[in-house]
Amino acid sequence: MDRRHSGGSSAVGPVTTIPELVADRARRYPDAVAVAGPAGRLTFAELADQVAAVTRAAMASGLEIGDRVGIWAPNSARWVVTALGMLGAGATLVPISTRLRGAEAAEVLARSHAKAVCTVQEFLGQDYPRLLAESGRALPDLEHLILLDDARGEGDADWDVSSWAGFLAPGTVIEPQSARERVAAVEPDSISDILFTSGTTGAPKGVLATHRQSLKVFAQWADAVSLRPRDRYLLVNPFSHTFGYKAGILACLLRTATMVPVERFDADRALQLIETERITVLAGPPTLFTDLLAADHDRYLLGSLRLAGTGGAPIPAELVRRIRDDLGVPYVFTAYGLTESIGVVSVCPPDAPTELVAGTVGKPLPGSEIRILDPDGKPVQTGDTGEITVRGANVMVGYLDDPRATAAVLDADGFLHTGDVGHLDHDGYLRITDRLADMFIVGGFNAYPAEIERVLVRHPDIHEVAVLGIPDERLGEVGRAVVVPARGATPDPAAIIAWARTQLASYKVPREVVVVDDLPRNTGGKVLKQRLREPG
Repeated sequence: MDRRHSGGSSAVGPVTTIPELVADRARRYPDAVAVAGPAGRLTFAELADQVAAVTRAAMASGLEIGDRVGIWAPNSARWVVTALGMLGAGATLVPISTRLRGAEAAEVLARSHAKAVCTVQEFLGQDYPRLLAESGRALPDLEHLILLDDARGEGDADWDVSSWAGFLAPGTVIEPQSARERVAAVEPDSISDILFTSGTTGAPKGVLATHRQSLKVFAQWADAVSLRPRDRYLLVNPFSHTFGYKAGILACLLRTATMVPVERFDADRALQLIETERITVLAGPPTLFTDLLAADHDRYLLGSLRLAGTGGAPIPAELVRRIRDDLGVPYVFTAYGLTESIGVVSVCPPDAPTELVAGTVGKPLPGSEIRILDPDGKPVQTGDTGEITVRGANVMVGYLDDPRATAAVLDADGFLHTGDVGHLDHDGYLRITDRLADMFIVGGFNAYPAEIERVLVRHPDIHEVAVLGIPDERLGEVGRAVVVPARGATPDPAAIIAWARTQLASYKVPREVVVVDDLPRNTGGKVLKQRLREPG
C-alpha cells in the first residue's frame, strides 16, 4: 500500500491539536499533495515547512499563546498557511468575511481584542487596510497588520504594516526547536478559533471552539460524508465561515485530501477547475449548484466528480436529481449545523435516496444527541415538531465575553438550543421545519416559512423565494413571498397566489407576492428577512 494515502480513519488518535495534525501529516504522508491549483502545489511536507515559517515569524512578532489574530482575506493557499502557522504559535484565529466593510471588520477585531490582523491590499476593488484605517474605530489592542498578498506594506496607520516577506524575515532568527516547543505547548482544550455568527437576529456573537472538539467533530463529519485520501476538494466556501475553514481545511488535513482553494465562486471558472484539477469533491449552498446547472456545463469533462454536498437552505428533490443526473455526481449529501454547533449537527449520507437527501438533514453525528422540545422544554413524541437541541462534542464552549447569551442557549444538561424547529422521524432522520424566530401566526395557526418556501420553489416561474410574516388587521399576521424569477420567466403574483391555494392550506398561502432581482443576504449567505418586510 502507498503509505502516503493509507491514513484517513476517523480516529484522530494522539493528535489532539491542529498544529500536531499538520506535523503528523507531514511526517506520515510527506509526498502527498496538500494544496493544488493554478498557483502551484504543496505537498504535506512543504505545507508543514511553510506553516513552521509562519509560526516562527509570529513568535518573532511577539505573539504569545492565547493572543487573537484576525484573518480578513479571500481563500488562498496563503490563507491556509497563515492560519495553520498562527495556530502553531498558540494564537486563536478570528476569521473575518471579505464581505464585511471596514467598520464591521473593526468591530470584530475590537471585540476579540485581536493583536494582529492578516489581510490583503486589494480584493474585488477593495483596499482592506484602507477600509480598516477609515473605519474610525479605535483598535488599541491591534499591533500588527500583515499583508498576505504581495503588496509592499506601506501605510500610516497606528499599527505596524508588514508585507508578507517583511513578516516572515524576522522569523528566520527563531530556532526551529523553539517553534516545535511552542507547538507542543498548545493545549488540546485551548480555544482554537472565535467564529462570529451571522447576526440575522441581532448583533453577531463570537463562538468559542477548541482544538480537540474541532478535530473530533470533523473527523466524524469526514466519515459521514465519505471524504477520503486522494480526494481533490474544490474549496469554494469562504474560509471565514465554519464550513469553509473546518469542513474544508481541517477535513482535508484529517483525510490527507488535496485542497484546491478558490478566491470567489464563478460558475464557468469552477467548471474549468473541476476539469483541469480533476476535482472529486464539491460542496456549497444550493445556489452554487443551480448556477453550475444553468451554465454551459456540457462543455466540460466533469467525470472526476464523485461527491457533492449542500445545505443551509431548503433543497428541492429536483435539484438533487439534477446534480446526480445532469452533473453526473453519483453521491450527494446534505447536512445541518450552525456556528454554535462547531458547524455540524447532522448529516444525510451521500448514498441515501434522493427524497431522503432532499427532505431531511440526516442523523446526528456519532456520540451526539438530538432532542426535540416543546415550548415548555419537555421532549416531544417521535414525529412531533419542536425546538431542535443537541448535546455532544459539537457544542461550543460558549460565546465570547457574554455569559448571559451563553446561558440563554446552553442549558443545565449541556444541550445547545438551536432556535430551529423540526422533528425526528422513526428512523432517526431530522427534518428542519423553520427558525423559531421566523414563525408567524395566521389567525391562531402557526405558519413556518421554510415549509411554505419548499412548496413555492416548485413553481416553474420561481428561482428563489423567501417567506415572512407581515402585520394584518384581521388575522394578526399573513405571509409575504418575495420571489426571484426563474431564468426567462416573468412571475405573475396573482397567478402564483392562485397556484399556491392548490398546494397549501389556506392559512399558509401568501397574501402578497413581491418580485425582486435577488434576495439580500448576510456574509454567511443567509437571507436577511428583516430587509424584506418593506416592499420596494
